[in-house]
Amino acid sequence: MKQHTIKGPVSLKGIGLHTGKKVNMTFLPAPINHGFKFKRIDLEETPIINADADAVVSTQRGTTIKRGDAQVSTVEHTLAALVGMNLDNVLIEIDGPEAPIMDGSSIAFTRAIKKVGIVAQEADRQYFEIEDPVSFVDEATGTELLALPADDFQITTMIDFNSPVLGQQYASLDNIDDFHEKIAPCRTFVFLHELEQLMALDLIKGGDLDNAIVIVDRAMSQKELDVLAKKLDKPSVKVEQEGILNTVDLHFSNEPARHKLLDVIGDLALVGKRIKGKIVATKPGHTANVQFAKQLKLLYRKQRKLRGKPKYDPTIPPLYDVVGVQKLLPHRYPFLLVDKIIELSKNHVVGVKNVTFNELFFQGHFPGNPVMPGVLQIEALAQTGGILALNTVEDPTEWDTYFIKIEYAKFKHKVVPGDTLILKMDLLSPIRRGLCHMQGTAYVGDKIATEGEFMAQIIKKSKNEG
Repeated sequence: MKQHTIKGPVSLKGIGLHTGKKVNMTFLPAPINHGFKFKRIDLEETPIINADADAVVSTQRGTTIKRGDAQVSTVEHTLAALVGMNLDNVLIEIDGPEAPIMDGSSIAFTRAIKKVGIVAQEADRQYFEIEDPVSFVDEATGTELLALPADDFQITTMIDFNSPVLGQQYASLDNIDDFHEKIAPCRTFVFLHELEQLMALDLIKGGDLDNAIVIVDRAMSQKELDVLAKKLDKPSVKVEQEGILNTVDLHFSNEPARHKLLDVIGDLALVGKRIKGKIVATKPGHTANVQFAKQLKLLYRKQRKLRGKPKYDPTIPPLYDVVGVQKLLPHRYPFLLVDKIIELSKNHVVGVKNVTFNELFFQGHFPGNPVMPGVLQIEALAQTGGILALNTVEDPTEWDTYFIKIEYAKFKHKVVPGDTLILKMDLLSPIRRGLCHMQGTAYVGDKIATEGEFMAQIIKKSKNEG
């Protein structure tokens, strides 16, 4: 799938939930690989803040990101809308410290985006693919977030407030294309006792009963309700069925669970890449969501670094076992450093070297601390690359490869007895006049052990050889 941005600018205005300040916000198209960024146009030098998990400075009653002295709070509903509308690159200009709360959901943002339209860009979208289960658990709160492999982005949430009014609720989203209708309209919610406390602390200055679902979790007399109505500047309030104040009607019976799902999507946008996997969130909250986003971001960095790492399954028969390798390469014990070839194409080759303590070089490198010499790892890569080079000629047994240049060699992780060295060589440019320019990478597990660039030449064997 291609990356997407919006067709043109679109603006909204509203009030910040906690600051109570009026704010104008404009979504602007952004170039490929831009991601989501907020620009504080009300501040000198108009600083830009990346929507990034590492930029989060607070998760109290919302998610706040900061760069230097500039910050933007309550960004989760905005980011959820951008992800929910399948966008990748958007610049958000804002003239205040907090995103507008609107009606407490993402629907105003998704409607604005639908109105202006979406356009595909030239570059392909880069995904963070969940390859193995990843989990985050907070024992104190009972919060658990789990990421599982899946073909696309899916999410399920479960909330449980141990309340007779709001107990267990579930919500799920199996297709991001359904976000606008099924998730975007779902508003934030607050318990009445929390509302009273927040008002007493002079918080939620921009809060209004029209932008939140208020859940009454204790019995209240009509007199108390009349006092509350006066504080909220409402003519009257009363408790409808299920303990919900009559100021709003639920869009869905499980709207609170759906809003928590919305929050998870917004907070996980801080990973910085679109997730391809299934997220299962139990009792999620902003603090746990952001911690999980940081965990996933680190995993993505590691995955990106190892993006080219081959998958090795020893139960699958190799293309060439050691006998087959010996038919192609002139090397013999103790200098044959490739045990088998598991992948081979016109542009790459993957070999395997099982490192054992019986290797001759371990006798002296080093006694009591056996480490495979880096130069021999380079040689193992070169031998693997030789098979790639010989694969391009009609009769490989009539040719040899000689390496004439090695550059940018780096040794990043030591190799010891018991390791399985995965050797990958990629052709960097087409072979011309017998010259092969290759990138070599040697892996041990999920670490890069050695890498470098190689130049080899294919040469016809002389008649008196072999």
